[in-house]
Formats: sequence, structure tokens, C-alpha cells
Amino acid sequence: MAGRLQGKRAAVTGAGSGIGRAIALRFAHEGARVAALGRTQASLDTLAAEAPGIIPVLADVLDEASVAAAFDLVVSEFGGLDVLVTSAAVQLHGQDGRVHALPLDVWQLTIQTNLTGVFLSCKYGVRALLASGGGSVINIGSPTGIAGSAPGYSAYSAAKAGVHSLTRVMATGYAKDGIRVNTLVPGATEGRLIAGLLADEGVKAGILAGIPLDRVGLAEEYTGLAVHLASDESSYSTGAMFVADGGHTIR
Repeated sequence: MAGRLQGKRAAVTGAGSGIGRAIALRFAHEGARVAALGRTQASLDTLAAEAPGIIPVLADVLDEASVAAAFDLVVSEFGGLDVLVTSAAVQLHGQDGRVHALPLDVWQLTIQTNLTGVFLSCKYGVRALLASGGGSVINIGSPTGIAGSAPGYSAYSAAKAGVHSLTRVMATGYAKDGIRVNTLVPGATEGRLIAGLLADEGVKAGILAGIPLDRVGLAEEYTGLAVHLASDESSYSTGAMFVADGGHTIR
């Protein structure tokens, strides 16, 4: 039986690790051709070897020329684009903090990566979607951009709140072009971004205290939602937040 994304052409930023990697793999297994965008060739090559249909594409979301070239390559390889997932992000533990003590360079790097990087990916990804007659954009958000649940992460929270707002304004702006734009909001997730926090039992206990399901998520647990949003199953969904955070934001 054909996969749910058979014939779709997708680009996933931040595909070298974490949620982006898991989504790229799931998309490929569902029949999509996937451009895996990231900054580390070795990680992308390893990913591409795990599933047919994945091509590695070097791209740095901090560099507009790099992003533009990456999407030119994707369109050249695939003949167009149907799905864009913006997953590239950083979380600067031990550096991000409360506003009065937050270094400007930490603020700027976080905003540039987590918000401006999404903007640049959308800028060039949406151009490809427009040329293809429409499609789906899936921006990766965070509960910290919804609720004031991470007081020590001012820059990260502000950037993710910006992503949520960008999603809404894009959904309105591109609806008549056949482009749907939604936010997938994962909760705390096993992996590189919070590995250091989970290694501290006290910090881990504090994180779990705010999650009704009493555990952090796995990257693979978000891929079903991503497939739904990438597919025609979600044809009437745009401008929405699809939250999978173990119940974190209901408290």
C-alpha cells in the first residue's frame, strides 16, 4: 500500500538530529522524497543512508545565501516542493537566562537561529511552494512560546513565541495561494537540546513535575502529527497549533 505522503516533495531543516531527523525519516518511509537540510555533512549522509528518497543538503539557516542556494538545489532535484518543515533550532543552556542578566550575543544568536532562521527557510521555501501551486508549511514551536513556563530561557521563549505568530500571519497571507501553515508544538524531548538538563536529577524532577504524563517525549512521537499536517488529510487546517507536550500547557 502506498504511504500517506506518496509523491510529496519535502524539505526539512535541522534534519541532522532530533525532531527534524525523525520527521525526515518518517516522511521518507511514508513515500515522500525528502531534502534533509543541515549544517553537518556526516550527519546528513548517515541519515540519507537510512531511507531511500532522502537527499542531504548542506544549509546554514543563519546565512541567507546558504538557504537560498539550498532551496535552489531542492527544486532542481525534485522539480518543485510540496512540504516545508522548519526544525532547525538552538537552546543555549547555561547562557540563556532572565532578561536583566541575558548577554546580548546569546539573545541575538537564539533569535537569529530560532526565528530569523525560520523566516529565511520560509522565505525561500514558500517561493518554491508558490511555484508548485501550493503546499504545507510546518513550523516547530514550543510550549515556552505559549506559557511563561521557562523563566530562565527568555531568548528561547521569545523566539518560539515569534514562530507561533509568524505561523498565524503566514496562514492568513498565503491561504488564497493554496499554502497551509501550521505549528507543531512538541514538549520537552529526549535528545541533544535538553540532554544536559536531564542529566541533573533535580532539574529533571522539576521538568517532569510540570508534565502530567510524567515523562519527556521522544522525537518519533511527533512524526505522526507531522505526516498528518504534510498530507492532504489536513486540507482544512491552517494557522493552528498542534500541541504534543505530554499535557504541559494545560497546567
